[in-house]
Amino acid sequence: MSKYLSLQYHPHTSKPTKSCIIPSILTTRLTIPKKSSSSAFYGRCSASSIRPMASIEPIQSTHLDENEADPALINDDLKPTTPSQRTFSGWEMASLWIGLVVGVPSYYLAGSLADLGMAWWQGIATVMAANLVLLVPLILTGEPGARYGISFPVLARSSFGIRGAHVPALLRALVGCGWYGIETWIGGEAIFLLLPHSIKHSSLSNVLPWLGTSPLEFSCFIVFWLAQLSIVWKGMEGIRVLEKYSAPILIVLTSCLLIWAYVNAGGFGHMLTLTSNLSSSQFWALFFPSLTANISFWATLALNIPDFTRYAKSQKDQIIGQAGLPIFMGVFTFVGLAVTSSTKVIFGRVISNPIQLLGEIGGFTTIILAIVGISLATITTNIAANVVAPANALVNLSPSKFTFWKGALLTALLGIAFQPWRLLKSSESFVYTWLVGYSALMGPIGGIILADYYIIQKMKLNINDLYTLKKDGSYYYTGGYNLAAMAALTVGIVPVMPGLLQKLEILSSVPDLFITIYNNAWFFSFFAAGIFYWIIRSLSSGKDSEPIDPLLAAPH
Repeated sequence: MSKYLSLQYHPHTSKPTKSCIIPSILTTRLTIPKKSSSSAFYGRCSASSIRPMASIEPIQSTHLDENEADPALINDDLKPTTPSQRTFSGWEMASLWIGLVVGVPSYYLAGSLADLGMAWWQGIATVMAANLVLLVPLILTGEPGARYGISFPVLARSSFGIRGAHVPALLRALVGCGWYGIETWIGGEAIFLLLPHSIKHSSLSNVLPWLGTSPLEFSCFIVFWLAQLSIVWKGMEGIRVLEKYSAPILIVLTSCLLIWAYVNAGGFGHMLTLTSNLSSSQFWALFFPSLTANISFWATLALNIPDFTRYAKSQKDQIIGQAGLPIFMGVFTFVGLAVTSSTKVIFGRVISNPIQLLGEIGGFTTIILAIVGISLATITTNIAANVVAPANALVNLSPSKFTFWKGALLTALLGIAFQPWRLLKSSESFVYTWLVGYSALMGPIGGIILADYYIIQKMKLNINDLYTLKKDGSYYYTGGYNLAAMAALTVGIVPVMPGLLQKLEILSSVPDLFITIYNNAWFFSFFAAGIFYWIIRSLSSGKDSEPIDPLLAAPH
């Protein structure tokens, strides 16, 4: 009976209310005079007592009844955040993004495009355009996190199903593990920079063919890998504090590097002379896959941004905090390109790796600042972007077995298995194999979640049903899986696969159509999956929307 009838008393209205719920996600509210007898609450919902359908007011459940939640779906890390936990201000959200942006991979972006033939300004404009596009799904996906206080895996339950949510969460986790390895390798290079010259040129620096790197560099990688784990112990509050106070330090250190390059190179004249050597058709052929690659750079965060916005003080804070992303990316990629081009004037050769550059500058003070700066930049990016999402995904997989810490540890172990030193061997493999390849996974998930939340659910979620395995729950669908979402995910991914397999040299050749789809993987998969999902859900809703007599919902 409790499923269909609920009694609420609102002191501020002096009127108790009775809810007669039709067996669907729609809840109706009936106002009963205060003088009514208690027995009236257990009577039938008569047709005369129900207002016209157009005037029925939907009731939005925003409070979780933990006693009703299934233990297999909840623990402290998966519960909606409480008001006391929502401590991220707009500045702290912006600090999070500054910490994420300032890092070695971001430093490479515009320079990689210049290496491929773009003019300096074209490379920076491409990066900024990509982040302007990405800002839209970032803010839209962050909205339910701030509204309901739920993490990405819990939000995914509403569109993919209670059990089906494991699919997008684990796909996101897989990419996070890969990025964790890349960032940790970069941090290990910073430790390698600290070592005495005699050690760096010893036999330990010889590359082992089976490993793909030297024992010494691999050891530095492991040391940095271990150092990061100590920070994960402090959880989300520790991450908030780390990002908040690291942001100004990183801004100062980045400014110092830019000033050094300007002074020693006599200005940025060399960079300004870097013109495009591409024809118009060649430029556009490079632009779109480059745009996709740069969107893919933060496409992971565009999915699991609720993991952070759930701690925002308000919607305004999450929006303002994220709005600066295109500017942050544009400024930092400008720094990377300006400093890299200046090395041609200063050293007579181009040094694109900032860690190698700091080693060339030399001096004890420079080395110390380099270690502090690169380590700080790497840690702020790595923990926020590549630990939180995989750890939450694993907690969602088995709340009784995984905690945030255990999930983070497994993430770190998988980061080693990705062998990041191989991924970073060239600009081509980094940009077009890794970044574009995984965008085929991120795009359709984002399209499905946004289509479901804004078009199908109309921004109204039943929080209690996100934590139940009851078959009559709103998000149980078919055995816990939303088959429409699974079909849409397949529609988004499959057409991209031929192009990816050709890029990996598994297939020798594929039709040009599949190459075009692959080069625009994020756009294609995002819209293909989202539109397909919307059509399927709309058609199925039409079939299921036969009029239901509210009388059937009430017990006699």
